Amino acid sequence: MAKSGTLSTKCQWPPAPEMLYWVWTAEPPPPSAFACPFCPSPIPSPTRFPSSLELSLAAPTTTALAFFTQLGSLSGEIVEAAARETLEQVMAEALAKSGSNRSAVRAVCLAVSGVNHPTDQQRILDWMRDIFPSHVRLYVQNDAVAALACGTLGKLHGCVLIAGTGTIAYGFTEDGREARAAGAGPTLGDWGSGYGIAAQALTAVVRANDGRGPDTKLTSSIVEELGLSSPDKLIGWTYADPSWARIAALVPVVVSCAEAGDEVANNILFDSVQELGLSVKAVVQRLGLCGPEGKDSFPLVMVGGVLEANKGWDIGKEVIKCISKDYPGAVPIRPKVEPAVGAALLAWNFYMNESLKEAFKS
Repeated sequence: MAKSGTLSTKCQWPPAPEMLYWVWTAEPPPPSAFACPFCPSPIPSPTRFPSSLELSLAAPTTTALAFFTQLGSLSGEIVEAAARETLEQVMAEALAKSGSNRSAVRAVCLAVSGVNHPTDQQRILDWMRDIFPSHVRLYVQNDAVAALACGTLGKLHGCVLIAGTGTIAYGFTEDGREARAAGAGPTLGDWGSGYGIAAQALTAVVRANDGRGPDTKLTSSIVEELGLSSPDKLIGWTYADPSWARIAALVPVVVSCAEAGDEVANNILFDSVQELGLSVKAVVQRLGLCGPEGKDSFPLVMVGGVLEANKGWDIGKEVIKCISKDYPGAVPIRPKVEPAVGAALLAWNFYMNESLKEAFKS
């Protein structure tokens, strides 16, 4: 069993970036052969193997290749062609950086936003099959699944809350049941997301400007941030390019106004906390992650820029408080590694589990 990379004598997780270059390049060993790469302690099962499975850039020969990307909507011939081209380009670049080739890869896990149906998964699997040789095992997951895995060492158990441009809560039970809440996009109300917060702020400015709403510091702050001559120009700016990320980029302005004591901005953030908390609670309740009495512990992985701490307004902290009131067993986890590492952990675990099943059958 060949391994390459940098070692540390201390057992720690998540690993530092320089520890993320461990690659298994031989045939899968039996479970008894597993050991922690950071200390002599044995690892009881592959699902708890805390090696650096950011495998795509590590060595000439790789067991797993992980990708975490956004391809957008998969409907429409033009969009599909662009998505496929993006996918092929990302994979080619990762292989080139690793000095590897497609034949050396054993497994690929692609975590993609917007993959919400088996037909979406199958479409991407078909694309990937055209790229990789037949021996490569291919897996496609929603990006939220990889985000959960990056906080749980690849074990699909618990709940993840993503709050960035969009938002979604996604959970798994130990026996494989899954549930999700939100994540339907801004048209159907991704409330609590970066887009949702900023859209509410823009609406508040328009309402204040035409007399339907209270005055707010958001007006002068957003107009200044966008370089507009007056609030009247805001509608034109919004519809000139209503892309989600462009709107969501205004979240720091909303937070600054809230920290300065603006009531409207504070109410927007309080509403976002409640919406994000509701998403998690819905998943926890449907899956029974909290146990029959509501007090069982479960991992709650928190991912996304909206949940990052600010000087006076920590949305993530407030969300945890909101959830803990009903589910005190929630164990917040803020991963120190990117969701791409979660995708690599999934690729490794899926690959190992399938290989072990085949070995036991033979």
